[in-house]
Amino acid sequence: MGDIAALETQIAFVEDAVTGLDDALAAQQQHILRLERQIDRLQQRLKDQDARIDTVVADSNEPPPPHY
Repeated sequence: MGDIAALETQIAFVEDAVTGLDDALAAQQQHILRLERQIDRLQQRLKDQDARIDTVVADSNEPPPPHY
C-alpha cells in the first residue's frame, strides 16, 4: 500500500505542476497579445509620423542650404 500512496503523491505533485505551467502559459500568451497590439499601434504611429514628415518636406519651398 505504501507504493500506491507514493504514486498518488507524485501524481498530485505532477497535476499541480501541470496546472501551474498551464496558468503561466496562459498569462504569457495574454502578455504576448498585449505586446503585439502595442507594436501594431507603434508601427501605425510611425507610419503616420513619416507621412507628416513627407508632407512637410514636400511643401517646403526653401532652397537647400549652401555647402561649405
